[in-house]
Amino acid sequence: MSISLSSLILLPIWINMAQIQQGGPDEKEKTTALKDLLSRIDLDELMKKDEPPLDFPDTLEGFEYAFNEKGQLRHIKTGEPFVFNYREDLHRWNQKRYEALGEIITKYVYELLEKDCNLKKISIPVDATESEPKSFIFMSEDALTNPQKLMVLIHGSGVVRAGQWARRLIINEDLDSGTQIPFIKRAVAEGYGVIVLNPNENYIEVEKPKIHVQSSSDSSDEPAEKRERKDKVSKETKKRRDFYEKYRNPQREKEMMQLYIRENGSPEEHAIYVWDHFIAQAAAENVFFVAHSYGGLAFVELMIQREADVKNKVTAVALTDSVHNVWHQEAGKTIREWMRENCCNWVSSSEPLDTSVESMLPDCPRVSADSPSGKPWKGDVSAESDRVECQNKQL
Repeated sequence: MSISLSSLILLPIWINMAQIQQGGPDEKEKTTALKDLLSRIDLDELMKKDEPPLDFPDTLEGFEYAFNEKGQLRHIKTGEPFVFNYREDLHRWNQKRYEALGEIITKYVYELLEKDCNLKKISIPVDATESEPKSFIFMSEDALTNPQKLMVLIHGSGVVRAGQWARRLIINEDLDSGTQIPFIKRAVAEGYGVIVLNPNENYIEVEKPKIHVQSSSDSSDEPAEKRERKDKVSKETKKRRDFYEKYRNPQREKEMMQLYIRENGSPEEHAIYVWDHFIAQAAAENVFFVAHSYGGLAFVELMIQREADVKNKVTAVALTDSVHNVWHQEAGKTIREWMRENCCNWVSSSEPLDTSVESMLPDCPRVSADSPSGKPWKGDVSAESDRVECQNKQL
C-alpha cells in the first residue's frame, strides 16, 4: 500500500483533531481552527507536489512512438498502442503528457498536408503586419483557379486543428479515422480544388508579463520610520506570496495570456474571413462544404451573414454530427428552406448508413452515419455532393 505525500502532511492534523475533540471548550476552539485550516487546503493543488516534472519530449521519437504503415500510432519498442495512464495515480501528469503528444501530432498532420496532400500553407490575415498574431489555412494549388469544383473542409471545436477531425481517433485508432487526409486525397483525385479551414487557431499565447510594483520607499514625503514599516510589511507580503506560489504552482508552469488574431478570433469569424478573402474569390462554379460538429454551426453563421453570396456559390453541404441550431442562431425562413434542399447531416446512429433519422429542427435532413460509437462518419460525402449537384442542374 502506497501513501501519498499529501496524506502524510494531513495525517498529523487529523490525529490532532481526534485527540482535542474529547476536550473542553478551549479544545473545541482549536478543533474549529483546524477545520478552518483544512477547508483552506486545496488537495488537487497539494497533489501536484507528488508529480514528476512536467518536462516532455518535443518529437514523436522522444515519446518513443511512431505511425506505422497503416497510420496507427505504435510504441517503437513494444509495438503497443498509446497508453494514457503511463504513471498510475497521476491523472494530471498523464493528461499533460497526452496534451504534449497531441501538440506534436498537430504539427505532424500539418507536415502531411503539405508533403502528402501537396497543399500550401497560407498565412492570415492576408495583410498582417510582421508583429501581429497570425493564423493560417491550407489550400491546393488550384483552389482559387479551378473553374468547376471546390471542396471546403471545416473541423469541429476543441484542440483539433487544420487537417484533423478528432485527435483522440488519431492517437487511439489511425490517421485515416482522425484526419481529413482521405477526404483531401479523394477530392484532389476527383478534380476538386481544396481549402482546409483552421477555425480553432484564434489566438497565440505569450507569457504574461510580471507586474512590478513601485516601492513605497520612493515616496520622499513620508517619514523614514513609516517608510521602513511599509517596506517591512511589503517584504513580508512578498514572502508569503512567494511561499503560496510555490505551494500553488510547484511545477512552475508559466502564466500565459492570449493575443487574439484579427478578424479570426472565433470559429465563426474565421469562416467569414476565409469566405470573404478566398472562397468568394474562387473561380469554381460549384463549391461544396464538409463541416463536422461545431463546423456546421460556423457554416450556418456564415450563411446568416452572407446569405445571398452563399446561395449563389455553394452547391451542397455535407454536415456530420453538426451542432448548429437554426432557432438559437436565428436563421431565417429562406435559409432553412435552402438548407432542406442543399444540406444533409450525417449523425451518429446504429441504423444502417443513410437511413433517415428523425429531427426536431426544421432544417436539413438527418441520416445515419452508421456509427453508434461516435466515430467519424463512413458515408460517401463526395457521392452526396454529386447527387445534389445533379439535382440542381436538372432544375
